[in-house]
Parts: sequence; C-alpha cells; structure tokens
Amino acid sequence: MKKIVLFISILVASALFSSNASAQGKFGPDSAECIKYLSYYTEYYKQKNYDSALPNWRKAYALCPPTSRYSLLSDGTTLLRREITKTTNTAEHKKALIDSLMVIYQQRVDLWPKYRTSSLNNMALDMYNYMKNDSEAIYKGLGEVIAKNGTATKPNIFVFHFNAACDLYQKGDLTEDDVMNAYENNVNILSQIPTKNEIEVKLIEKSASDLEKLFIETGVASCEKLLATYTPKYEANPDDLDLAKSIARMLGKAEDCNNNDLYLNAVNTIYKHDPSYTSAYYLFRLYSAKGDIENAIKYIEEAINSPESDTETDAGYWFELASVCMNNNMNSKAYSAAEKAIDMSDTFDGKAYMLIGQLWASAPCGGEIGSRAKFWVATDYMVKAKNADPSLTEAADRAIGQYRAYFPKTDVAFMYDLTNGQGYTVSCGGMRASTTVRTNR
Repeated sequence: MKKIVLFISILVASALFSSNASAQGKFGPDSAECIKYLSYYTEYYKQKNYDSALPNWRKAYALCPPTSRYSLLSDGTTLLRREITKTTNTAEHKKALIDSLMVIYQQRVDLWPKYRTSSLNNMALDMYNYMKNDSEAIYKGLGEVIAKNGTATKPNIFVFHFNAACDLYQKGDLTEDDVMNAYENNVNILSQIPTKNEIEVKLIEKSASDLEKLFIETGVASCEKLLATYTPKYEANPDDLDLAKSIARMLGKAEDCNNNDLYLNAVNTIYKHDPSYTSAYYLFRLYSAKGDIENAIKYIEEAINSPESDTETDAGYWFELASVCMNNNMNSKAYSAAEKAIDMSDTFDGKAYMLIGQLWASAPCGGEIGSRAKFWVATDYMVKAKNADPSLTEAADRAIGQYRAYFPKTDVAFMYDLTNGQGYTVSCGGMRASTTVRTNR
C-alpha cells in the first residue's frame, strides 16, 4: 500500500513540476529525475525509514542542484550523521562520510544564508563530535565558526575550540600567546551573548567556568606571564571595563597573583563603573594584602553598609574585618567587629569566639592579677569557640593548655582575696568581661 501511495505522489509531483518551466530550471537539467528521487527519499524519510531513504537521497543529491531545496541538504546531514555512527564502517569509509558531511554543511552556509547561523553552529558541533582526534582541524574549523557567528555561537563551541587549543599547546603546536589570545577572544564574545532566560544564563556561566578551568590547567596562567601580558594593555586603556574584568578574573585565578598594582588598578576600574558591594569587598582584600589598612577598612565597611549584601554575607565581612584589625594591633575595633559577626549569624560564632579569646590573651593588662586574669577570659572564649564549632576543639584545647600556665598560684590569689570559682570582672585594652577565678596549685 505504501509503495502505491509513494508511486502516486511521485506521478502527481512530476505532473505539477513538468507544467512549470521555471521549476524545471530550479531542479536542474534532468528535472524529472531530480524530482522523482526527491520524492522517493522524502517519503521514506517521513516514515523514518532512513536506510531506504539514504540511497534515494544520494541519487537526488547527485541529480539536483543544492539550491533546489534546503531540506535536500539538511536531511542529508541527518542521514550522513546516522551513517557515520554505524559500527560497521572502516576508518577510511568513516573519514569519507565525515568529509562529505562537511561539504554539505559548507553548501548550507554558502547557498542558504537564511540558515547560515544555525548551519555553522551545527557544523561546529559535528566537527567536534566526529573529528575529536584532529585537534588542528577542530581548532581551525571552530575558530572560523566563532569568527563568523560571533555572539550567535552556541556557548559550548567556545569550550570545544579552546580545548583543542590547549591540546595543540601541549603538543608544542601553539604558543602561550596563542592560547591566551584564544582564551581572551572566547571569553569576551561569550560574555556578550544576549540571554532570554535563566537556562541560557546558566549555559553561558558553565561554559565560562569550563574555559577558566581549562586555561588554568594549561599552566599558561602564571602570574609573571599574566602581568607581562596585561599590564601594557591596561596602561593603554585604563578605563576599559571589559578589560578590567578580564584582568581581575585572570589574576584572581592565578596562584599568588593578587598582591600587585595591576590587580588593584583593575578592580578600582571595575568599582568606578560598578560601585557594588562585591567590588568594594575585593578592594578591601587587595588593600589589606598591600598593608593599606585605612583603605581596606573603608571599603569593607562600604560593602557591609550596602543594601545589596545579605545578612550572612555581612557577618562574613565583619569577621574578615575583625581578623585584619587583630593582625594590625587594632584590638578594640577587632573585638567590636567580631561581636557583630556573632550577632548577625551563627555561622561564624566559633571562629569569632576564638578570635576574641586571642585578643584577650594578647591584651596589655597591667598588675599581678590583671596580667593573669585576662587568660581566664581568653579561656572562657576558647570554651565557647569549641562548643559553637566542634571542628575547632583541638585548636581551642591547645590554646587553653597554654593559657592555664599563666593562671596565678592559689597562694598568690589568696593574697588578693581571690579564690577558685569566685566571680571577677576584667577590664583592659578597651575590653571588659566578667569571668571566674581559676588558680594553679
């Protein structure tokens, strides 16, 4: 029955096209045969009988001009892809099929401009799928697709292209500059791709993350190399936001490469264009690393005061501020910042209590009892620290053991009318706390 329907449809199609002279020109010098095999393969193709469709498509492809019908080429790529994946293919036959597939794609690109973008993207994906062992061909072919499609390129194509670049670099076929240029170009185009929904945003984010991971794994991203490459570029365009973001991203990923003027200047450019709490926080990190504590405090407080940051983030910022202040002998400010971290979130309680304990242990308290009483308070906070965060138990117990050695002897405490378990208030170094007397026999 299907054969009868197929035969009738061919007769109808032949009759229609034979009555139209212009149509004969469209279907080539042997238009009747062209139309016949177009009808044959199309009918089989619609029935998903691809094995029968393929030989008829081959005849249609040989007889018909590639401009006769777009489906002749698009259906052809589908049929050839199926044929390529057959396990019975020899390596030579498979290569011939892949070459034919690429020729058809090129015809789609050259002769059907309406579908040019999608044809290029599909060609790039098939190149990667079927030519994985030929990094040079993938690098060149996908690079041409990216150059032609620009921001219309599918996000994963950038990753496949750069992966090929990394392979060629490992083989010695590309230089460090080639790899860096490929990375910069791909990241810059990827970052400009317009998105319509959250799914597209996540695809771009994943591709950007994969690119960075590959770049770091090559070993090209040494701090010395990055500074040598990006410093003259930044000096030539110090107000270029995209360049500044690229510099900050690259230096931030490189090992031990965030304590330099280029990184600081790039983040300052980002902050100038986008004074967000995140850019303020990065300035805090950079200024504190350089020892410019005044500016560091200025920017972390600005980040904390931003309405964009949430409570949990602010608590973390307070704790970081406390740490920086403690390391720079600003004990009173460190104490205040640590208490705010505790008040805002339970997450940092253990670490904040431990920090306050360290502050008390190092506080400049005078007098025989005062110089020892501070260790009672320090011990109290170490106990709080390990109770709040069991992972700190070992460090807290070690500190408690050290502090205990400074407790006054029982007879000395007795001279000051103090006994074990008695309440006591300690005040020094701008800090004040109530504690319990503890002695050593």
